[in-house]
Amino acid sequence: MSRESQTLQPVASDRPELPGKLPDHLRTELIAFRRDLHMHPELGHQEFRTTAAIKARLEKAGLRPRVLKSGTGLICDVGTWDGGRPMLALRADIDALPIPDTKTHVAYRSTFPDRAHACGHDVHTAVVLGAGLVLAELDRQGLLPRPVRLLFQPAEEVLPGGATEAIESGVLDGVGRIVAVHCDPRVDTGRIGLRPGPITSACDRLEVTLTGSGGHTARPHLTTDLVTAAARVAVDAPALLARRMDARSGMSVTWGRIEAGHACNVIPMHAELSGTVRCLDLAAWHEAPDMIHAAIDEIATMHGAKFEINHVRGVPPVVNDPVITELLREAMGARCGAESVEDTEQSLGGEDFSWYLEHVPGAMARLGVRAPGDTAKRDLHRGDFDVDEDAIAVGVEFFTAAALIDGRRTPPSR
Repeated sequence: MSRESQTLQPVASDRPELPGKLPDHLRTELIAFRRDLHMHPELGHQEFRTTAAIKARLEKAGLRPRVLKSGTGLICDVGTWDGGRPMLALRADIDALPIPDTKTHVAYRSTFPDRAHACGHDVHTAVVLGAGLVLAELDRQGLLPRPVRLLFQPAEEVLPGGATEAIESGVLDGVGRIVAVHCDPRVDTGRIGLRPGPITSACDRLEVTLTGSGGHTARPHLTTDLVTAAARVAVDAPALLARRMDARSGMSVTWGRIEAGHACNVIPMHAELSGTVRCLDLAAWHEAPDMIHAAIDEIATMHGAKFEINHVRGVPPVVNDPVITELLREAMGARCGAESVEDTEQSLGGEDFSWYLEHVPGAMARLGVRAPGDTAKRDLHRGDFDVDEDAIAVGVEFFTAAALIDGRRTPPSR
């Protein structure tokens, strides 16, 4: 699919106030919809109930959603695309995380002991659903200048991300631009964070297996001391890489699990480490597998251990297109004023939204979900994660503004 030209004509500054505000009854419904998803989180590729709930609500609005080939996730076009200028897509991810919900003060906590919407995907889903319902009403009134595609994607948390399968199933057919939001608990509700260029990092999964002879802890000199070897890999591999990679690449190897042995007086024959590899720079991400293999080879060989590496490629960085980023800046400014947009930094988090940007230009904004005045420190991927639900309405009106402004632009010349 060819990328659309980066030259877009600006919208006239004297346009009337944008329609597409969220009515109160729909605001209440979307909060209830989000709470229902929060109570019934589903992991990647298992989002059958979630998919059915989204599909039913869109059909109730007279739309025609299409479930993806994988059986979870769906797309839905608002308006009829005539094959002309490609559509703008609004993307939401719909899966949850395999961690317990530790909140005790809310009635909508997860009803499953080992699953939680701890990354805000339930909010993303409610935002895109709400935007679709508002845009559908505008379309019925003849006020939607161009059709828009809603994309509800499964399995964002499963490397290399459900986006790859969604793309293979054709979700970008007819799409020329794509936008998304991600909850940010460091930003107040009513504000968004934007950054042209890279806004997230690449993220891979790294698994290392070490093997050796093992033996008695009284005679480590007669063994391959795998506990020591594993410890050296854990400490020395990141240190070696920090000196062999350009420091500006921001590469980080962080271990989440080390396992070796079962008895205090037995040197084991098997040890395992697993963690993540993150890179701020796309070129460094491509170099990382060879560099990591060489570093671990040196360390394992020094200790006489054999090794195997399973380097699971995850996602490249999300690189925001500058023109689409400015579209989002204009849309948020139209709704909440220019002061509602703040600059944000590139994070080491990974996001499979990046795969869409390999095909079409797009941008992701960070959606503020912190209640103004709230001083509690919250973060993503924690069991106590929660949001200020007023952020749903902000996200809906932000997306409807982006769709209307984009739709009114003069198509770029070919």
